[in-house]
Amino acid sequence: MIDRRRFLRAAGAGTALLTMPQFLVGCAKHGASTLPAVTPENPFLAWFGIDEAMLRRVMAELTSRGATHADAYFQHVRNNSIVMEDGIISRASSNIEQGVGLRVVVGDQVGFAFTEDLTEAAMVAAARTAAAIASGSPGSRPEKFAYRGDERSYYKIAVPWSEVGVDKKLPRIQKAEALARANDPSIKKVTIYWTDSEERVLVVNREGRIATDQRPMSQLYVSVTAEKNGVTQSNGSNLAGRRGFASLDDAALAKVTKEAVDRTLVLFDAKRPPAGELPVILAAGASGILLHEAIGHGLEADFNRKGTSIYSKLIGQKIAPDFVTIVDDALLDSERGALNVDDEGNDTERTVLVENGVLRSYLHDQISADHYKLKPTGSGRRESYRHAPLPRMRCTFMTNGPHAREEVIAAVKGTGIIAETFTNGQVQIGAGDYTFYIKNGWLVEDGKVTAPIKDVNIIGNGPESLKRITMAANDSKLDTGGWTCGKDGQGVPVSQGLPTVLVSKMTVGGENA
Repeated sequence: MIDRRRFLRAAGAGTALLTMPQFLVGCAKHGASTLPAVTPENPFLAWFGIDEAMLRRVMAELTSRGATHADAYFQHVRNNSIVMEDGIISRASSNIEQGVGLRVVVGDQVGFAFTEDLTEAAMVAAARTAAAIASGSPGSRPEKFAYRGDERSYYKIAVPWSEVGVDKKLPRIQKAEALARANDPSIKKVTIYWTDSEERVLVVNREGRIATDQRPMSQLYVSVTAEKNGVTQSNGSNLAGRRGFASLDDAALAKVTKEAVDRTLVLFDAKRPPAGELPVILAAGASGILLHEAIGHGLEADFNRKGTSIYSKLIGQKIAPDFVTIVDDALLDSERGALNVDDEGNDTERTVLVENGVLRSYLHDQISADHYKLKPTGSGRRESYRHAPLPRMRCTFMTNGPHAREEVIAAVKGTGIIAETFTNGQVQIGAGDYTFYIKNGWLVEDGKVTAPIKDVNIIGNGPESLKRITMAANDSKLDTGGWTCGKDGQGVPVSQGLPTVLVSKMTVGGENA
């Protein structure tokens, strides 16, 4: 499942702050560690205070009972958050977490353990725990290490977030608050949520291959409450991605605040549409949540390997109209779901899932790739060093279709709706049955947009809705919201998008429902 506002809870979570290792003491600036902005020659020592000899002994213990695969995932992450309510900073927090996750794979079985203590004794003990699932003879372990290097960089920023102090952030937050209030006199309350983070990852496998990555993230959420004639309405807008401080310039603040205000004010004139089976236009951008949930999860290879996805036997078969191509792409600059390498240390890629209506691929981690005798798609992801990786989406979207947006709207005969912004939803991943809640949308009557609508549920089945797409516009775009995808108790940042798409019918829960 996916939760747009999960970051609001993150400020109060993960507060079991680690003791700062000795090599970080004295390196604080503005309350955060200032590790180098470039990958050092020896990231083991510079980032985690260990050496290769120590890691070699840990890997020997990890593979001591045999392994198909084995890896160690080191992570250092620093998070900052600030909340301003009605011009006053109501909450602020900063934390640093660090640890290592140790994994042994034997066929489809996974042994996993983690530790926040990066001493050799603690890591060897965790490796011994992870290795307990195996019962064979010792497997191979790295005798030497080979660095993958930093030839990729889809989200390099000029100034690390650790060098951006509150003195620089606060004027930006204050300006966003002022811009939101200046948009309309009916605005009574403005809340600004700011988060930024830096993550440093090092993954080493039993073959000795080492991959490193530095992953920035920022997010600005503007929440607005307005009042007219005793009626109160609220809504918001989000700006998120693997971007630096410079991206939150005046133009970006103006855009996100105006969008928050516009989405709120239109609710005063909005009504609920008629209930029943209606044609539904999915608006470009944010409607990608439906593609992600109702279709994308079903294309993650673990569900197909286990036979629980409706798509498990459909590779090479037609599942959508000819003009439908669906992609999961990790290589998009600065996107929230972008990745240089995945959390197994494998190279990421642009994976075409559906091509001209035909199912071409699943999203593979190392385990599913072995099962299908394929290369991984670089889709092995984990929430943190406390979790084992799973096949996950990154930036999932449908490419441009052959129509214009105006053509799509004009094609609606009788009554239909446009679904524009979504707040939440549920999906049964195996079958693809879904329900989504639309916060903002529009009524369409005989090919014309006639009125705003609000508070609408749409209900359907992902595979069936995919087949019922009759038109797709040439305006595909990714949503800038701060989407976090949840699966098996793990949350990872993702992006999703869609062009304007017409689905011939969905069940709409409106008036008289």
